[in-house]
Amino acid sequence: MVVIQAVRRAVRRRGDAAPVVFMSRWKQEPQRRRVLWERVRACRKLRSGNGGPAGLSIVLMDSGLRDKVVLVTGASGGIGSATARAFAAEGAKVVLHCHRGRERAMALAGALGREVALVASADLRREAGVAKVFAAAQRRFGGVDILVANAGAWETRDIGLQDMTLRQWEDTVRTVLTSAFLCLREFFRMVAKRKRGNAVLVGSTAGVFGEAGHADYAAAKSAMAFGLTRTLKNEIARLAPHTADYCGGRVNCVCPGWTVVPRNRAKLGDAAVVRKVTATMALPKIGRPEDIANAIVYLASDDLAGHVSGQTMVVAGGMEGRLLWRPEELDPALA
Repeated sequence: MVVIQAVRRAVRRRGDAAPVVFMSRWKQEPQRRRVLWERVRACRKLRSGNGGPAGLSIVLMDSGLRDKVVLVTGASGGIGSATARAFAAEGAKVVLHCHRGRERAMALAGALGREVALVASADLRREAGVAKVFAAAQRRFGGVDILVANAGAWETRDIGLQDMTLRQWEDTVRTVLTSAFLCLREFFRMVAKRKRGNAVLVGSTAGVFGEAGHADYAAAKSAMAFGLTRTLKNEIARLAPHTADYCGGRVNCVCPGWTVVPRNRAKLGDAAVVRKVTATMALPKIGRPEDIANAIVYLASDDLAGHVSGQTMVVAGGMEGRLLWRPEELDPALA
């Protein structure tokens, strides 16, 4: 999302040509702003020393998300809350869905600003709950432009298929897949009327590579990452067709790998587990919620990803279904 030109290298190469620093609006958080302006000041000193002009041109990379209405399901969790913050920082209005985490969602809405954030509590496994969330978005903001289907659940225990109960299987499929279906169906009905809209589904590397002990979750996420994404990109394109001034409706999916979120924080505190999961990554680091949010914001932007649809983006440090590192080569402290 952020493209920062190598300013020092540019000054040397271009002499008196003004180097340009590109930055996305949502990255202009206080800490990142300080880092940026330190670079700007260093660049000005360097340029003055080389005899070039003192000015520095800064161009904002506009995502086109300002004033868009984004519904993030599961917004009280780690990835959901990071995604909501990222959209709000782009100038979007955010509908924060929650089920059991209303207190966290309300705190997030307070931090983002009540004028741009709306909390909607509902059980997305039920049609009435989904209708309630979309009705609230319609009343407050006039509809939904972008759906981020992020809500889900993951059993923390490893349970082999032979020991898995039918209840667990059905609960996981309803929470992960059925909730996504119901939200997408309601959203598509809105898209059909508005002739605009795009959706980003949040899958998982469990759905790409499989995950032993979690067949229920892997199956549901695989359906989202492949079957739904690649079917619905064709359906939404007919509901919201491409025109001379509109890219057309789009559906994409982001598949996070191991990411530091509350539900797996304890498991990732085990150095042996960290070595095991990072051994399959070219970049042996556990993901952070912001890594996933960056990808979601990119795919949701018609300006940045307007010709991207039906794609499954894996955000997992180059993970493969094989070992890339020996355990002794990895330092859990750096992951």
